[in-house]
Amino acid sequence: MAIRVSIFFFLFALTIFASSSFTRISAEEAESKEFVLTLDHTNFSDIVSKQDFIVVEFYAPWCGHCKKLAPEYEKAASVLSSHDPPITLAKVDANEEVNKELATEFEVKGFPTIKILRNGGKHAQEYKGPRDADGIVAYLKKQSGPASAEIKSVEDASSLIDDKKIFIVGVFPKFSGEEFENFTALAEKLRSEYEFGHTSDAKFLPRGESSVTGPIVRLFKPFDELFVDFQDFHVDALEKFVEGSSLPVVTVFNSDPNNHPFVVKFFNSPNAKAMLFLNFSNEVADPFQSKYREVAEQFKGEGISFLIGDLDASQGAFQYFGLSEDQVPLIIIQKDNGQKYLKANLEPDHIAPWVKAYKDGEVPAYKKSEPIPESNNEPVKVVVADTLQDIVFNSGKNVLIEFYAPWCGHCKKLAPILDEVAVSYENDAAVIIAKLDATANDIPSDTFDVKGYPTLYFKSANGDLLQYDGDRTKEGIIEYIEKNRDKTTSQDKTTSEDKTTSQDASKDEL
Repeated sequence: MAIRVSIFFFLFALTIFASSSFTRISAEEAESKEFVLTLDHTNFSDIVSKQDFIVVEFYAPWCGHCKKLAPEYEKAASVLSSHDPPITLAKVDANEEVNKELATEFEVKGFPTIKILRNGGKHAQEYKGPRDADGIVAYLKKQSGPASAEIKSVEDASSLIDDKKIFIVGVFPKFSGEEFENFTALAEKLRSEYEFGHTSDAKFLPRGESSVTGPIVRLFKPFDELFVDFQDFHVDALEKFVEGSSLPVVTVFNSDPNNHPFVVKFFNSPNAKAMLFLNFSNEVADPFQSKYREVAEQFKGEGISFLIGDLDASQGAFQYFGLSEDQVPLIIIQKDNGQKYLKANLEPDHIAPWVKAYKDGEVPAYKKSEPIPESNNEPVKVVVADTLQDIVFNSGKNVLIEFYAPWCGHCKKLAPILDEVAVSYENDAAVIIAKLDATANDIPSDTFDVKGYPTLYFKSANGDLLQYDGDRTKEGIIEYIEKNRDKTTSQDKTTSEDKTTSQDASKDEL
């Protein structure tokens, strides 16, 4: 199963890991006993069906992130085993062939994937909490309780609502009826992402009109207008309101971990994503931020979300997009289809006209590419973004291309096998074996579906493009190429050479 490599990981993983607090749970608690329950295809249904609430990690033994999570997950399991009622944490080796049907059932597309299963497994929910032991414990305690907490006093409200997170409160004259039921349904649906409460008295709440008797929904947030009210109690309308109101006009990315949930929401948005990167400590930062916010307000509701990132916190982004610090201040827009648009070394007054030009279709797309190799004489040919079209699509050859990542263990294992395949075809001019570093070059997502590494495609000389699904052995790859190649290329070449030789012989005779 391929690992899904997300944009969010490349941009922000290092910063998030660096800023996460270390667990305060003693390792001694977990040393004497293994608290994480091991599940597989033989016992999964039987055990899960008896649990009202169980957490299951789908992992692969070779996955680095899984290895990092394992001790934290075990520590959390040891603490939650003493919770009232106990909360069970379990794991499934989704790399085992016999367990892959389970992985498919629960839509496991990368490792680790953690699912919260309720009501005997009838309802599955994505785990969206922290990955350290303390964070896992706190998150799951909330998830195992009611989806919405009743607020009975100012003290209750103060303990739940703060100035660093989104919190949604329903105000109701009575805790019954269609409006309350729809609010409760929304809370249950979105509980993995947001915290909810309900009250019969708005005077307990820290902000907003205190005389309202409801029904009304009040969303508290640590940015922009700080709270907003809503009174349409259709579940779809409520969900749209919550999602729309919980994203800042301009999302800030820096080293402050309180901003990370909003950065995640920014990248999960289907909108085009405008990102301005600059040095926050520079004296020009204030005018940039002011102008950028004006532009964000101007284009609000037009399918663009806006983020401003501090240079010091954005090294992952620069690596992902192929940018350099000498281009700062810069703005880059990425569309949902992966296309990018770049303006480097800009001034504050450049922002508004450039974004307008982008909206009007007047800005050319930006493509990240490694330099074209000066020599390309190895058996496996190096392809970069700027040569992908020429080598794969315009060469008239049968091309097997590997999309790889330098750090990928499976890619390293495949490399010598591809070398052997390429050597086998050194005397066959109609076949090219190639590779492209997918972490350093943009790939057209409308042509290639690269969700993990390595991903291989075969393009025949007659234009057929196939995702390789054969064995990753020398024999398997050669068999696949021979089965799917356009054999007329080499035959036509031979016929052409024979004809030329014959004509030359005739000339010699004359």
